[in-house]
Amino acid sequence: MTAFIDCDNLVKIYKVADLEVVALQGLELAIDQGEMIALVGPSGSGKSTLMNILGGLDTPSAGHVMVGEHDLLEMSRKQQVNYRRNVVGFVWQQTARNLLPYLTAQENVELPMTFTRIKPQERRERAVDLLTQVGLAERLDFRPQQLSGGEQQRVALAVALANQPQLLIADEPTGEVDSEAAAGIFDTMRHLNEAFGVTIVIVTHDPDVAQRVNRVVGIRDGRVSVEVLRRGEGGVDLTHEEFVVLDRTGRLQLPQGYLDVLAMQKRVIVRLHDDHIGIYPDKMEEA
Repeated sequence: MTAFIDCDNLVKIYKVADLEVVALQGLELAIDQGEMIALVGPSGSGKSTLMNILGGLDTPSAGHVMVGEHDLLEMSRKQQVNYRRNVVGFVWQQTARNLLPYLTAQENVELPMTFTRIKPQERRERAVDLLTQVGLAERLDFRPQQLSGGEQQRVALAVALANQPQLLIADEPTGEVDSEAAAGIFDTMRHLNEAFGVTIVIVTHDPDVAQRVNRVVGIRDGRVSVEVLRRGEGGVDLTHEEFVVLDRTGRLQLPQGYLDVLAMQKRVIVRLHDDHIGIYPDKMEEA
């Protein structure tokens, strides 16, 4: 089965004055249709660059990236605009970036649909349905300043889904709200994921994110380094398992904490055993 999002050896290089900054270094990632995942990593790890590429806001320097039938490396400017308008929806950390302050919640949700020539009656019906789905049926006529931060972000989720996108990208959606509101936002995203089958990619620093998504993807130095998968049966979560990711060329990134404890640096010793591979510090290097 082909992944809905497929990144293969993805590279992004930025030129700053006379310097070249490599933001992504051969990143590989596959996301299935309908998955809800989180991207985590330190500042400068490449997660925001990946988010911008998947959202059609930036173009990779090399590699291969597909979202559904869309080859993001080969799109023209016009195709990028259509992609952002019809295939992907965005929710940003700053509530002011998501909503127009002089429009009501319903008017904000209807606005994106005016650019796709949806008839007024259908716009109204869809806006009401989406606001009901995010638990704001009683707030249709409220403007952003009349809503709490959590409610504003739930309106933003409805706005992002107005044109029925296949992919929803949320950049730190809980960054400006308290823990209770954050839990409500994650619950709402989970409901939308299940109700509409939309694939959701969340960029976040929320420490509880592993409890709320199917998979947490850790990015370090422009590559996927670790994944945390949620295992469960019959809707009951059993455990969270952490994996080091082995890419298609055989590269892996060991957790920094492990390297620090064993003082591993430039070289390590690798030994093949019957049922596993052992990685050991190079004692000669330590000497």
